[in-house]
Amino acid sequence: MTGLRIVAIGDVVGRPGRRAVRELLPELRARFAPCFVIANAENAAGGSGITLDTARELLEAGCDCLTSGDHFFEKPEVNELIEKEPRVLRPANWSRHAPGRGWGVFEAPEGRRVAVLNLMGRTFMRFTPDSFFDAADELVERLRAETPLVAVDFHAEATSEKLALGRYLDGRVTFIFGTHTHVQTADERVLPGGTAYISDIGMVGPHDSILGRDHEAILSRLRTQVPSRFDVAKGDVRLSGAVAFADTETGRALSVERLQVALPGEPAGGPR
Repeated sequence: MTGLRIVAIGDVVGRPGRRAVRELLPELRARFAPCFVIANAENAAGGSGITLDTARELLEAGCDCLTSGDHFFEKPEVNELIEKEPRVLRPANWSRHAPGRGWGVFEAPEGRRVAVLNLMGRTFMRFTPDSFFDAADELVERLRAETPLVAVDFHAEATSEKLALGRYLDGRVTFIFGTHTHVQTADERVLPGGTAYISDIGMVGPHDSILGRDHEAILSRLRTQVPSRFDVAKGDVRLSGAVAFADTETGRALSVERLQVALPGEPAGGPR
């Protein structure tokens, strides 16, 4: 039996998050020697949305695939991104009429291939996408026909949905990790069928914040109900994520470990 590692990086928030990926991903690659790195990048541009330039910055920093969620279409530049960069995914259960793609099979070292599926939850979300169960049923076997190594980013608010999909896909995918809440959970495990699972891998960005945004603005909105600008915060920048170790022949996960690495030095400043 031979094994490999897949690293999943949580929601990258603005300039501080992109800086953390650039500076900390080489350390993670040296430590774990992963065959594939996935990052959720839907908040990479100014804390909400993604552009071609911010996507390329993360890909050039060492990410192999970028996933997303409900903020994917925030920036008008996303249309150019969809046309030019196949390594960037939006949720597969978004409207079938939406542009972009929600899955891909990508080349990895030593002739291996890794499939990535991006799904979005329905509870407490701004949009109501199609059924993620139906999308998983439609796509997982198609992906497994090309490779036993299938990773799923499930971008969802409700822990109940995440746990439900984890159990539903147990034994059918290698690694399912949650994104969206920006708060890393402590429930990483290998499920009975051999799927690595964690409810949420957290975020990459300033933890001296509320979900990556300046806490004063968030407090003002919540207390007064008056709209205000949510600037990306700056302090205590960390990279959160998880790494799964899997059997290359069967795609079964053997272990999963959550990660959180602090970025040394001054907080990121300047334009976001």
